[in-house]
Amino acid sequence: MASAKGYVIITEDIKDPAGMGEYAKAAGQAMAGATILAVDQKAEVIEGSWHGTQTVVLEFESVDAARAWYYSDAYQKAVKLRQAAADCNGVILSGFPT
Repeated sequence: MASAKGYVIITEDIKDPAGMGEYAKAAGQAMAGATILAVDQKAEVIEGSWHGTQTVVLEFESVDAARAWYYSDAYQKAVKLRQAAADCNGVILSGFPT
């Protein structure tokens, strides 16, 4: 049986652009295994309300790979910088099996 890709979607309401710059530097070193599919500061809301001033969509080989990346020591050091610079929401989603 084929496995499904894993996706991470993060919405960020950025309060400290300089702090987000520091996060970007730290996160860049921890992005192994991630494919950045989208980073958008002008998401078009088509239903309901959307959180934040920036939305990020990442793709991984599997949900397990997405979890391993998010909870890795390398990314957990970086994520603290993002959370200090922005109010954030995030989810891990499973894609369709291929």
